[in-house]
Amino acid sequence: MTDTPSRILVVDDEPSITDFVSYALKKEGYSADVVNNGEDAFAYASKNNYDLFILDIMLPGIDGYELCRRLRAKTNAPVLFLSARDTELDKVVGLEIGGDDYLAKPFGIRELIARVRALLRRGQGAEYPGASNAITASGITLDEDAHTASGDKGDIDLTPREFELLACLMKSAGKVVSREDLLRDAWGWEYLTETKTVDTHVKRLRDKIAAAGYDPSLVETVRGYGYRFKA
Repeated sequence: MTDTPSRILVVDDEPSITDFVSYALKKEGYSADVVNNGEDAFAYASKNNYDLFILDIMLPGIDGYELCRRLRAKTNAPVLFLSARDTELDKVVGLEIGGDDYLAKPFGIRELIARVRALLRRGQGAEYPGASNAITASGITLDEDAHTASGDKGDIDLTPREFELLACLMKSAGKVVSREDLLRDAWGWEYLTETKTVDTHVKRLRDKIAAAGYDPSLVETVRGYGYRFKA
């Protein structure tokens, strides 16, 4: 019996891009569907369970940013943006609305596949380099192998990026972690100078913690520096 291949939805209005990306994904053993506009993409996402979305930003109708916002209301599956726009502002906007990674066009197929593998590992809970078994602090247990966050009130439903953010904070429980360090460790964006995206994701993380019945103040703001998870 073989494992079911990960399902990926590729959304881009350039046939040369969709042909290139879908071929590469299928060659790697993934299942890839292709659509060329935001409306059809959202319809596909509403009817199917995808493990990853690859979105162009400049789409006809619903653009990639708006599509990501709508997807985030339905699913925690990771979102990888593709775009010919490669400014810091574009990356920040993509991250702030819930994107997990951003790849500028033109890109190499090896880099694309590497990003896809990393996002799927995190999204599906497979072990990845540097993973430990579990971290427990203030009644919450974070299991990096299973990619779950839970406690006596049940699971906390997190996107891959929110999980990475919580992991960074819990690994340093009781200590302040700067926004710059969180960007580097949770996003891998060492060169991104705009740190407000961290604040946006921390707010979402607190909302998820509260929705699961836990105390959102476990993630404390240290004004002028960063955040701390209560030990």
